[in-house]
Amino acid sequence: MSDPAPAQQWWSAAELAEAGLPDLPGTKRKVNEMAKREGWSAQPGKVRRRRGAGGGVEYHWSVLPMRARLRLGSEQATRQAAQAGANEAWARFDAAGDTARAEAERRLSAIAQVESLEGAGLTRSMSVREVARKLGCSEKSIWNWLGMLEGVSAADRLAYLIDGRAVRKSPGLRADLDDEFCALVRSDWLRPSQPSLTSCYDRAARVWLGEKRNSAVPPLHQVRRWMKANVSKPTEVFMRKGAEALKRFYPAQTRSKAFMVPMECIQGDYHKFDVFVQWPGIATPVRPQLMAWSDVYSGKLLAWRLSDTANSHTVQLVTGDLIREWGVPQSVLMDNGKEFANKAMTGGDKTRNTFKVMDEDIPGLLPLLGIEIHWATPYSGQSKPIERAFRDLCDRVAKHPAFDGAYTGNSPMAKPEDYGSRAIPLEDFKAVLEEELAHHNARPGRRSEVAMGRSFNEVFNEGYARATIRRATDEQLRLWLLRAEGVRAKRGNGALKLYDTEYWSEWMYRIAGEKVVARFDADDLAAGLEVYDLKGRYLGHAECREVVQFFDVDQSRDHNRKRKAWMKAQKAEAKALREYTAAELAARLRASGDLAPDEPLPEAQVHQLVTPHKAAPKRRAATPEDTEREAAHSATIARLEERRAAPREEDDPEVRFARARALERAVEAGEVLTQAQADWLGDYRTSSEYRAHLRIERWSEANN
Repeated sequence: MSDPAPAQQWWSAAELAEAGLPDLPGTKRKVNEMAKREGWSAQPGKVRRRRGAGGGVEYHWSVLPMRARLRLGSEQATRQAAQAGANEAWARFDAAGDTARAEAERRLSAIAQVESLEGAGLTRSMSVREVARKLGCSEKSIWNWLGMLEGVSAADRLAYLIDGRAVRKSPGLRADLDDEFCALVRSDWLRPSQPSLTSCYDRAARVWLGEKRNSAVPPLHQVRRWMKANVSKPTEVFMRKGAEALKRFYPAQTRSKAFMVPMECIQGDYHKFDVFVQWPGIATPVRPQLMAWSDVYSGKLLAWRLSDTANSHTVQLVTGDLIREWGVPQSVLMDNGKEFANKAMTGGDKTRNTFKVMDEDIPGLLPLLGIEIHWATPYSGQSKPIERAFRDLCDRVAKHPAFDGAYTGNSPMAKPEDYGSRAIPLEDFKAVLEEELAHHNARPGRRSEVAMGRSFNEVFNEGYARATIRRATDEQLRLWLLRAEGVRAKRGNGALKLYDTEYWSEWMYRIAGEKVVARFDADDLAAGLEVYDLKGRYLGHAECREVVQFFDVDQSRDHNRKRKAWMKAQKAEAKALREYTAAELAARLRASGDLAPDEPLPEAQVHQLVTPHKAAPKRRAATPEDTEREAAHSATIARLEERRAAPREEDDPEVRFARARALERAVEAGEVLTQAQADWLGDYRTSSEYRAHLRIERWSEANN
């Protein structure tokens, strides 16, 4: 077994001399002499240059004599054991209660007084006797405390003075409890039906007695303590109440608004009032819905409108009111519902999860103005502070005395006694709502981190005066009053058809067949369309084409007059674009003389005989004269083919190589080659044929 490695493995000569280890000298000079004599430096990896001031060398502890190594190893083991004991003592200290800790501090104070008297010159016995008399405790107790601190460092004394009897065993770890029985109770108790622990205990006891187990059934109070120690509260909430309850169990996030400014972020949502209102055009009473935008920083309600249902058109109109009155916000916080995440509002935003996101989506009004969109968690009031304002409206508007008899209750189980006895006219409801919303913004005593007793109006006005507010142009303001739909123009003249109404202007032939954005006033379709491309660039105005009676002569004449004027203007524009006549172009072509060169007729790669018509003259039978002429003709063709197949002299590789060697000898003799001969020789000498013949020639010369 190898010696245990000490904590300090490298030692200088001075450190070894001061350590007082067995078989080692007590001076630095003697240690160096011993190292030189025993050859410590000659052992590889056992000596190194000392770092720090002074320099010198250090020796590994393994080169020391055996008894010195054993002393270092035992000291290391002693330190490790002491550290382990200290860790265990501090673990007991953490498990103890406040009373036990206070007692340990009293004991430590007594030990300190004993040591103080010893330092003054008294013996330990006299010091213990004096401290016991002063504190009113027995001398034996103080001697016991001193024994508990034998060999303990001063930093760990408090932990060792804890009374072991005060650290009781955890109720969940009692040795007399059978884990199998407790597991039966726990499995029955952790169910969504949330049975009581008593009923689960009774069922487990019946099972235990029926199976005739060796261990007895533990008492209910011990099982209750075991459950508390072995089942965490999050586990209990999740298994008995579900994931949503577990989510609510986690502490809500604290989000500070102190570093924001007004209009940095607005939040919006719908609120359905618990009041019956008589809505125009609807026979039965409805519960009106309020769409409102509020400022996140101050909490002030900035813009709102009523509607009978939650719809995107109202969201668009209220957003226009907000921007017209207060400016363009930097960002918005809203639900991912269809009334907010529609393409007219948020088209082109890649973060929305409602509707299909396509590359050709029409840019929504929020992205067009550079407003950043934040989506709140659905069905989570903590994610939208505006829900706090809606809770106030439930009390101050829905339960207003002017609406007595029209209140519906906030759930089917909370209907008032006079439910459905009255419906409020819409105008009366609006009047009360406007008054209460104004009081909501002006009411003092708000306790938010930025209000500090002020009203929402005061907080907003103070920050609004120093904030940088973006203002929308007239063009941008006009966009909010119109709805946007992607429509495709007709392929012929580019006319647009929307809600069975056709729109066209003279410029629209440029968008024929293209998909464009038509923005229009939902309440006045006859006002025409404002046409934009898919990237939001304005194209022009499209007029409404009125539908006239079939025999209306005046309208027909007016239509013909407009058409003739348009055709005349188009003809004049077309003629103005022709700067040169056809005769002028032809004359300039003839003068240039740049005619296309004649190209040779290409040879066809595939030939096909024409199939003779059935009425064509038939070929007569061959005679002996025809046979002789055919044979003579074939012989002539064969001779010509043979002559064509015979290699020409210049196609023979031997001839080409011989010609090249003759030209080379001529150059060596000082003769001058023609340009054609020099070019041919230069090209031929780069060929593989020349190199092959040259190697054969040299090999033959070497062997001969």
